[in-house]
Amino acid sequence: MDISVIIPLLNEQESLPELATWIDKVMKENSYSYEVIFIDDGSKDKSWDVIEKIASANPFVKGIRFRRNYGKSAALHVGFEAAKGEVIITMDADLQDSPDEIPGLYKMIVKEGYDLVSGWKKKRYDPITKTVPSKFFNYVTRKMSGINNLHDFNCGLKSYRKDVVKSIEVYGEMHRYIPVLAKWAGYHRIGEKIVEHRSRKYGASKFGLERFINGFLDLLSITFVSRFGKKPMHLFGLIGFIVFAFGFFAAAYLGISKLYSVYHNLPARLITDRPSFYISLTCMVIGTMLFLAGFLGELVSRTSPDRNRYHVSRRLNV
Repeated sequence: MDISVIIPLLNEQESLPELATWIDKVMKENSYSYEVIFIDDGSKDKSWDVIEKIASANPFVKGIRFRRNYGKSAALHVGFEAAKGEVIITMDADLQDSPDEIPGLYKMIVKEGYDLVSGWKKKRYDPITKTVPSKFFNYVTRKMSGINNLHDFNCGLKSYRKDVVKSIEVYGEMHRYIPVLAKWAGYHRIGEKIVEHRSRKYGASKFGLERFINGFLDLLSITFVSRFGKKPMHLFGLIGFIVFAFGFFAAAYLGISKLYSVYHNLPARLITDRPSFYISLTCMVIGTMLFLAGFLGELVSRTSPDRNRYHVSRRLNV
């Protein structure tokens, strides 16, 4: 199979028939073998009924339905697991992503050798309350991740080589940083394609301003986990050693200075009357605790707390 199109959705019943017809048209025009996997992320409208109707008329359409809303990352994770195509393309269900971009994204993977291609909605039809924070966080992400050629990390329209999506783990709110996950998994051929951004035709946006705060926190999390997830002692041990050493040498200095004063019959304050003694003691305690945190981190670094176990109520042709 050439292409798997994964489409997470929440309450998008109006747009689904038009989107499915449009994708089918593009695939037939280019003679691609394909599948479309709709992931219904706990919709409260009739989105699942629409998916069932579309699937009954088109054998290439499949569906997965969550019992409740888990978020876009969960939907993508389950879609990645189910995908069978050699190239996986993700897009949003609100018709703001154009299926006409699929051939270009597919060719950049197959013919140009990219591992991942991210869309860039250079011209956007969003209010300034979304575009300005988005530019800021994209800038911060570029600097922190080192992926300097991407302008829009959060664009839902992306294409991937199959082994990329099978090698990364998308959870929490990490869908915004899939290129970062791919890079840390060893996939460095990451490209970008300018894509069309269409104005929303049906419904309303499902994202608020809180996503930018969550996005920044997720970036810090993914940076930490990517660099130190399997070697926590490298971080906690280093910081613990520095803090403990500072406290130890400060306490040693106080002790030596006290002995020197006593030996030469010089006036000297009690060590316990000096605030610097308690500061040094606190540093040694904190340093020891950081060491212990590093050891505990090493013990649990390879455990998996079932964070990707989702309750799927039904599957359609999957």
